[in-house]
Amino acid sequence: MQIFQKKRAIVFSYIVITFGLALYTFAWAAFLLPAQIVGGGVSGISSILYYAAGVGIPIGVLNLVFNAILLAIGFKVLGSKFGANTIYGIIGSSLFFILWQQVLHVENLFVVEEFGNFMCAIIGGALCGMGIGMTFSMGGNSGGTDIIALICSKYYNVSPGKVIMYLDIVIIGCSYFVSHKLENVVFGYIVMVTMTYVLDMVLDGNKQSYQIMVFSAKNAEIGDTVTKEVGRGATLLDAEGCYSHKGQKVLLMLVHKTDKPHVMQIIHRIDTDAFISVSKTQGVFGKNFEKLKL
Repeated sequence: MQIFQKKRAIVFSYIVITFGLALYTFAWAAFLLPAQIVGGGVSGISSILYYAAGVGIPIGVLNLVFNAILLAIGFKVLGSKFGANTIYGIIGSSLFFILWQQVLHVENLFVVEEFGNFMCAIIGGALCGMGIGMTFSMGGNSGGTDIIALICSKYYNVSPGKVIMYLDIVIIGCSYFVSHKLENVVFGYIVMVTMTYVLDMVLDGNKQSYQIMVFSAKNAEIGDTVTKEVGRGATLLDAEGCYSHKGQKVLLMLVHKTDKPHVMQIIHRIDTDAFISVSKTQGVFGKNFEKLKL
């Protein structure tokens, strides 16, 4: 039974990864490339060569070639850190590029002139973020600059996220030297910002949690009510006021985004004078929250 469930989970993850790659490449083929807007990553390098430099090789092929070179360098420098998901993502994204452009010609689905470059950048960036977010959520990726980031972080004290951001800034900026249109560079940065925002929303939007600390004489009652009505745990901490040096109880709660309004209503209902501190958490792992994945 467990083997069947594990196989079903693997199949489901690859279905989501495939759909995410399809959505990501569709955004490029239907919105960004027809408007000649260059985004980041290997897809951005491929689009510069394909449109701006006039290379007659399909973007899907260019994407596959560049990723294959980076993958070979990655294996040489980092060893076998790349699993089947990376290779699947590289091949899948390249094949989807060919499907959308050379087979289905999705660039004819929309009239880019009617949308305008700004709307193409917003829509394309949002769809890219959704697609990559879905892919990342299942442990997949599309290769590309991620490999360069891992190589840099091995030899230098820099985070992979920063390396990817700097590379995308340089790639988009380089598009000016071949298109000589400053507005296209700006639209490229709009794509990058939009994609990053939507990507974070897809990955963390539904998982956002809050840490709530309550300073009140009725903390025990508030904690009991939250536990009964919301179904979330609460912890009473021993504290001492620095001015009065009197002991008091501080109520600590970790709740999901959807539970926060209910919790705040309970606090206000029981003690309108309660002092409350609310902060977003980077992540909450454990029972009734996210499972820690190493």
